[in-house]
Amino acid sequence: MEDTRDLAERTPRSERKRRDSFGMFDGYDSCSEESTSSSSSEDSEDEVVPSIPASLPIIKNNGQVYTYPDGKAGMATCEMCGMVGVRDAFYSKTKRFCSVSCSRSYSSNSKKASILARLQGKPPTKKAKVLQKQPLMAKLAAYAQYQASQQNQAKSKAVVPTESFDWGRYICSNNTVGAPVSCFKHAPMGTCWEDIEEGVRIEVLNSDTNLSTKVYWIAEIIKLAGFKALLRYEGFDNDNSKDFWCNLCIPEVHPVGWCASNGKPLVPPKSIQHKYSNWKAFLVKRLTGAKTLPPDFNTKVHENMQFPFKKLMRVEVVDKNYLCRTRVALVEQVIGGRLRLVYEESQDGSDDFWCHMYSPLIHNIGWSRSIGHRFKRSDITKKTEGQADAPAQLFQKVKDVDQSGDWFRDGMKLEAIDPLNLSAICVATVRKVLADGYLMIGIDGSEAVDGSDWFCYHGTSPSIFPVGFCEINSIELTPPRGYTKLPFKWFDYLRETGSIAAPVRLFNKEVPNHGFRQGMKLEAVDLMEPRLVCVATVTRIVHRLLRIHFDGWEDEYDQWVDCESPDLYPVGWCQLTGYQLQPPASQSNRELPQSAPKQKKKAQQYKGQKKKRKIPVGRRPFSQAGRRRSSFSGDEEQSPPPYPVQGPARPRPRTHLHQTHKSESLLRMKEETAEVDEFTFSQGTSDQESNGSGSYYIKQEP
Repeated sequence: MEDTRDLAERTPRSERKRRDSFGMFDGYDSCSEESTSSSSSEDSEDEVVPSIPASLPIIKNNGQVYTYPDGKAGMATCEMCGMVGVRDAFYSKTKRFCSVSCSRSYSSNSKKASILARLQGKPPTKKAKVLQKQPLMAKLAAYAQYQASQQNQAKSKAVVPTESFDWGRYICSNNTVGAPVSCFKHAPMGTCWEDIEEGVRIEVLNSDTNLSTKVYWIAEIIKLAGFKALLRYEGFDNDNSKDFWCNLCIPEVHPVGWCASNGKPLVPPKSIQHKYSNWKAFLVKRLTGAKTLPPDFNTKVHENMQFPFKKLMRVEVVDKNYLCRTRVALVEQVIGGRLRLVYEESQDGSDDFWCHMYSPLIHNIGWSRSIGHRFKRSDITKKTEGQADAPAQLFQKVKDVDQSGDWFRDGMKLEAIDPLNLSAICVATVRKVLADGYLMIGIDGSEAVDGSDWFCYHGTSPSIFPVGFCEINSIELTPPRGYTKLPFKWFDYLRETGSIAAPVRLFNKEVPNHGFRQGMKLEAVDLMEPRLVCVATVTRIVHRLLRIHFDGWEDEYDQWVDCESPDLYPVGWCQLTGYQLQPPASQSNRELPQSAPKQKKKAQQYKGQKKKRKIPVGRRPFSQAGRRRSSFSGDEEQSPPPYPVQGPARPRPRTHLHQTHKSESLLRMKEETAEVDEFTFSQGTSDQESNGSGSYYIKQEP
């Protein structure tokens, strides 16, 4: 007579030997119901529950896995021992007993008390004779596996949230492609995505099954769109009926071999369950030479989802009501590297601002004073508990420049993306040169008298361009407001204003191999309402400059964005981080009244004539007479003077500065004006990327 515990310990070891490197058993007949019986004593022994490893998968010859989902269809409970298992595996036609021994023991009067106890849900005290061991042991192993899976499921509750917008259907229906994750170096996995490509095999949850526990199968990446992948289970060949989209960064995606290492079952989809008689041989043939995910893929995803900024860290950020200055703000929330900042003086926390942690709009405490930028000193003099200044090393570094020699000077002309109307590149002027390479830029003809709507760009910023950039790249240049000599000509304008163009050599001429292509889909921040991340498309590429179109909205809402902007994200980023994605707007969405809760409220934000846009970072107050003009640099105790009221002709309310030049400034043509003549415009590459750092926008003649 053998003890039941010894039998249980030997059985898993023998079964484990038959498993192959894919986590499967050697064929689907390894665990058939046929098994030898052994005699045992008539005397009953005290019940000993065998210790079965929870990782042991049991696969029958019909492809089913024994599980323990109580009350599910296709399950049965043994009327003798109370064991729950697959009904088809039970003994006899009535399926009342799990084994021959239970069937025979049921007729014994000495077992009546035990039977009543089991029927009442009490734990059994006696063990029946085991004449047909294999099905019973299979069920015990399945029960242990079920308990383990329940524990693992409880531990991994932090799964990627379900998104309301179906990216997969949207991409397939429009026959479009998503920008690769490698285009977004600031995004999670952006620097380690090169090996993820079509044809890579992975192990994913098998959804084509009737089993109630988690089982896996191998799938092939058919198409990639950002973090999303169109997958097809192995064995379907050219049949796409069961293809499905999946975010590759969710916890249930693993490299091939993970199931074998972790004792998880590989079960073919039920639709093709009988297609092959030997699934092991099929997988060996199919996977030989195939690529899979790196072994540490899940670890890298977890590491990339850790962000250094923490709640209550103090930073300096642009004042959303007055772009010319910064204010102190506290980190209130961190989602996928995006920060919700609440201005320090906000009483109820509603005065907030969203930006990415690598945004050029945020800096360490003391940055404004160090470069001479305008700063609004907070009335709060004492930090509350838990607050701390964010370390300077957490912020995005800018390129070092030499300002001692040839550098930007006050009054130089250039072209710049208007931060208050990001669809426009405008005629602009360097208004003040700060330290560390920073410049204060003003839009010609639309500046407030006191300069309170100047904005700060670094000298190497990809958002400022040399004179003539728009002309050679067939981009519409927005002339100064009120300028009547149209079409606008830079040479005439420089003569009329007595100005000089900033030398081309001072601008950022690097064009990285960004990988974007026209028509690619992505998720992009609406910088006019920076809390929103929307479905968007790259509609034009000019060197490193991208034209971003928000799907479902008119072209007037497009925005010019740099290819390395931290406000662009791959398809699936919102799902991965838990951020709310704004789906494409429909015509009905845009026509709804303000009271209706809609995904994207642009129709409510932009009022008035076409192309009139709401100021993106706060509502401008009306003008008040008698306010003093504050000093530009250094701290200030008072807010800058409000802006005067403007008419609807300008896309945003600005003050039209009627600039009168002194007679000597009109005659300042000298040799500085000749500097413009030294450059001849060469036809630039429009609507396609330039992936080299060679010739840039303008060719200089010797």
